[in-house]
Amino acid sequence: MTACAIESAAEREDGDAPRAGCTITADGSYAARLALDGDCWFPERWTLDGPEPYAVPLPANQPEEPGTEVHPMGDGRVLIRRRTDGRHVFSLLYPTGPGTGELPLGAVQCPEDGTRMRMLPPAPGGDKAYALAVGRHSSTVWLVAGGTFGPERAAEVPGRCSGGVWLDRSGRILALEREFEGRTKAVVVDLERAGEVSPLLQIAADSDDRLLLADPDSGLLLIGSDAPSPGRARLGWGVLGSALPVRFPECLRMPECAVTPFAIQPGQVLTPEHCGVALRIDGPVGSWVGVWRPAERRVRHLAAPEGWLAGSGLWTSDGVLQLPYSTAQVRCGVARVGEAAGEAAGEAVVAAEAAWTGWRPEEWPARQPEEWPARRPEERQGERPAEGPGGRPEESQGERPAESRGQRPQGPGGAPREGLEPGPLSASSRAAETDPPRPVTPRPVPLQQAPLGGLVTN
Repeated sequence: MTACAIESAAEREDGDAPRAGCTITADGSYAARLALDGDCWFPERWTLDGPEPYAVPLPANQPEEPGTEVHPMGDGRVLIRRRTDGRHVFSLLYPTGPGTGELPLGAVQCPEDGTRMRMLPPAPGGDKAYALAVGRHSSTVWLVAGGTFGPERAAEVPGRCSGGVWLDRSGRILALEREFEGRTKAVVVDLERAGEVSPLLQIAADSDDRLLLADPDSGLLLIGSDAPSPGRARLGWGVLGSALPVRFPECLRMPECAVTPFAIQPGQVLTPEHCGVALRIDGPVGSWVGVWRPAERRVRHLAAPEGWLAGSGLWTSDGVLQLPYSTAQVRCGVARVGEAAGEAAGEAVVAAEAAWTGWRPEEWPARQPEEWPARRPEERQGERPAEGPGGRPEESQGERPAESRGQRPQGPGGAPREGLEPGPLSASSRAAETDPPRPVTPRPVPLQQAPLGGLVTN
């Protein structure tokens, strides 16, 4: 199983993705979250690999602070990070009959210079846990559980880092988003080679390129970059080690919505373009689930279950998407959503979104930017788009002429093809106009030779 947890915008650190309602282990066996009992927060562990999911409360001696982080381990224990007097204190919680056992692991003292610390996503294997401390000029990866003598420095990376994606099944190669010299680029850190840092994404020299999600089986990468439209991040995909360029599908471009990938279907070793990708879509009427595959040119909109812990979920290898939820009636539940069954229910969500904006999500990419809804339809009638400097509509700020940003000529029907033209792009992008991407077998290459160059929009 492949799972990823993301954060909500209100709880994220600088540049980080939003935090989900719960965090799931890499193999999908356990989850952990902070649950609310009245006005008190307490840790809770969910067991997901049995016939029915169930929750075990792990209250400690006192209620937890809302900013406390919990992190599931592969053996069923829960790591907790508390902030106390400028220190970050780590312990392992586990059930002991009617009570909760607690094993102290040690603490990390962060300097009083604005340094922030947060947990990284669960490492493959489940026997180790890592945290990221972000300072003014450098970032430190800490091994906070699974080491020999308490918290240990695992790597130090120049620049301010965010994100965190595992690229292998051994928990050795970690991808981070590094802000350095005014640009944000994804880099990889080899935790077994003294924190050796190598570049990963180099789409354009002046673009911000982030790695949002990855599947170690197929090598599929979900990427956020402003290379196609400077100043506006787009969601794209590529394959680690492939010679094909990064692609930015139009169906993933949804104005008025925030689209965040949170899980990839595992097991598609030779066919990354057929991996299912689960998307959290936040729009004006709420949050719902989207399912997309690189080989398809549309997003399937599915209604999320009531009480969904938004941003959390996992795929099974046979293509079933599992979404954890909690309601007043069901404290611990997992909705198993098949695309065919969920798509009909998702039509209600799409209809509500269409009523608000005037268009269905799949129609948005065909609209011109100046037509995208900025307010409710009745409020937009008779109004012109707000103008920015130079008299241009505000939505078009930051766009450059096609010649200055290397945009390719228009395709059939006058549809623009946004993209930078770095050498081998032309042949592969012409094939992408008519045929779906061909299967690509990931080939092992040194990570410093794996930067993804170029881009294609389709």
